[in-house]
Amino acid sequence: MRVDVGPAGQRHTADNWGRWGTDDERGALNLLTDNVVLDAAHSCRTGKVYRLSLPLKRSGVPIAAYRGGPQRLTLLAESDDLLKVAGVADGDGACEDVLILPSHSVTHIDALCHVYHDGSFYNGFPAAGFETNAGARHLGIDKLAGFAGRAVLLDVAGLYGVDWLDVDHVVTAADLENCARQQGVTVRAGDVVLIRTGWQDKFLQAVANGETPGHAQPGIGLGAAQYLAGLDVSAVGSDNSGIEPIPFPAGQALAVHIELLVRRGVPLIENMVLRELAVDRCYEMLFVVGPLPVPGASGSPVNPIAIG
Repeated sequence: MRVDVGPAGQRHTADNWGRWGTDDERGALNLLTDNVVLDAAHSCRTGKVYRLSLPLKRSGVPIAAYRGGPQRLTLLAESDDLLKVAGVADGDGACEDVLILPSHSVTHIDALCHVYHDGSFYNGFPAAGFETNAGARHLGIDKLAGFAGRAVLLDVAGLYGVDWLDVDHVVTAADLENCARQQGVTVRAGDVVLIRTGWQDKFLQAVANGETPGHAQPGIGLGAAQYLAGLDVSAVGSDNSGIEPIPFPAGQALAVHIELLVRRGVPLIENMVLRELAVDRCYEMLFVVGPLPVPGASGSPVNPIAIG
């Protein structure tokens, strides 16, 4: 077991603090070397492109009430004459929008400055370094940049032969291991692991039926998070809102976020669309994602792309 001393002088066991230097701000994405990414291109079999994000809209998608929904407002429409001063002819013009959205809106990625534990972010950077106006001094979403690699889908709902897991199902390390074995895939160092619980399908079906979806949901437990970290994954995504179960298991509030974001430096991608991959049994793919490069932000909406 590794024992590191972070910049703040705190001792941590079984973590990645200091592994890539005491000033590192990319965490497990350092595993995605040029050779690893080049090898990931061999994961493509069919060339089919999958969009793994939900639409950014005000309702009908999972939204935390305290964050509010994304808004699209019109800046220019056909009825406006603002471009006439630039010499645009009658009958010609342009339409433009204004977007207002929380950084953790619908399908999004968590920066390593999203969650802190014992007053520290990943690698010992102090949580007090996240300022009201300036955002994060370190570990902002811009530090993750865009990244690509091999992704593996673990369809846990499929493992159990159900459309979706029960809302109180805590996904275990054994679930993930058995799922990989059943699907015939191996999780390798540097992989992005995508976990399907089916909860999103349940949510969207409730919306389609005119019902109010509940927010309780299955997710991976602390043991599963430690298992994935032990495999040296570069990022983890899921089709639920929090990667881990909601409500949190007793005595383990934010435990998975702390284990992966804070201790291991593993970014998390939430509310991913994984059903089509599961239907096609596309369990291995080239994965590409690019967060918005907002300096100091704690997260960003994303539109991940998989190529099967």
